[in-house]
Formats: sequence, structure tokens, C-alpha cells
Amino acid sequence: MNRTILIVEDESVIAELQRDYLEMSGYQTEIAKDGEKGLEMGLTGKYDLIVLDVMLPKLNGFEVCKKIRVELDIPVLMVTARLEDIDIIRGLGLGADDYITKPFKPAELVARVKAHLSRYDRLKGRGSSTNELEIKGLRLNPDSRRAFVRDEEVTLTTKEFDLLYFLALHPNRVFSKDQLFERLWGIDSLGDTQTVTVHIRKLREKIEEDSANPLYIETLWGAGYRFHV
Repeated sequence: MNRTILIVEDESVIAELQRDYLEMSGYQTEIAKDGEKGLEMGLTGKYDLIVLDVMLPKLNGFEVCKKIRVELDIPVLMVTARLEDIDIIRGLGLGADDYITKPFKPAELVARVKAHLSRYDRLKGRGSSTNELEIKGLRLNPDSRRAFVRDEEVTLTTKEFDLLYFLALHPNRVFSKDQLFERLWGIDSLGDTQTVTVHIRKLREKIEEDSANPLYIETLWGAGYRFHV
């Protein structure tokens, strides 16, 4: 299956280097050189993954990511050269699946792209209707990647859905933050396990009637999280 990657990068040398290595690895690529064009192209739905620089003319990568995520659940890999941007990506829950810092080795980029496409396929590929889960008024359909709480649809980001579905597939089993980070972000992902805490908090805000007293995702202090049934 041919995969098409959108590279949103205003520095031509870097964009062309990314393109060359990705195409040598069998991917098709297209390049956008500013945020507005990247958003326009990204929203066409023709791409399997987006490599998105943070610092872009016209519209920065944070805004592009947020707008893309409203419409699409494909993997988004953000590229940053500034340490403070990493805290923003972690803390604001922009919907990015991972980030990579400049300067980076092109082979690392290719490895990240392969890992996220593989993980996305695996999670999405569970998706016949027979794998739909329904537990205590929560319904998750991995084929359409839609979530419902008491028959009311809630909008989840890619990672929020993946995390919730994974926990629901393993009810009453406790997973540490390290285990969840490794399973869903990959052992080689940059970042730290605080990412898991941020996603759990946002999930609770969306699916729990009282996020301080959750019905679905419990915290076991010093141990991790579990989906309670």
C-alpha cells in the first residue's frame, strides 16, 4: 500500500531532506511551505501522516495541528527546534501523536513515521463491528473511531481514543504510566510519561460526569490507571 506523507516545513533544505529519505523508504510525499497551505492540504484527507514543523509562516504548527485534529485522526508528528515548544506540545493536548527535535537524523524521522503508521494501522485495524465495546454506557467503535457516552457522541483525539480503547480492552487491569506510554507512544518516543497524565485528565473531562470521581478510569496512586468495571 502506497502511503502519502505531508511535510509542512518552510526551510527548503530540511523539507527536501525529509522528502528524500521518506521517498527512499517507499513513501510518497508532498510539501507545504507555510502553515496556511499545510492546513489547506492537510484537510483534503489524502495523507496518511503529517510531519508538521512548529515555526511556520502565516500560521504556526500549533494552530495547524489543532485545526487538523478537529477534522482528522491521522498521526501528526511535530518538529521543533525549541525546548519551550516541547512543554507546549505536552501540556496543551494539541492532539499531536509525537514530536521530534531539530537537529535530528533523517533515519530517526523515518523510524518514527513507520512506527506511528504501524501503530495507527494496528489500532484502527481492530475495527470490524464485532470489536465494538460497550461498557457501563460507554460505547467505542474502533472501525469508525467514534465514542459515545450514554448514546451521546464525544469527540476524542487520536491518542485519547487509542488510550481509552486500550484500557477498555483490558478491564480491571492496572497499567503504569510507563507501560501506557510504551504501548501507545512507543518506547522510542521522545517525551515523558506526563503525557499520559495529560491525556487521562482530558479523557475524564470528556467522558465522566464527575471527573473528580471517575466512573471509568480509576487512578491507583503509586501504581497507575485501570478501566473499572
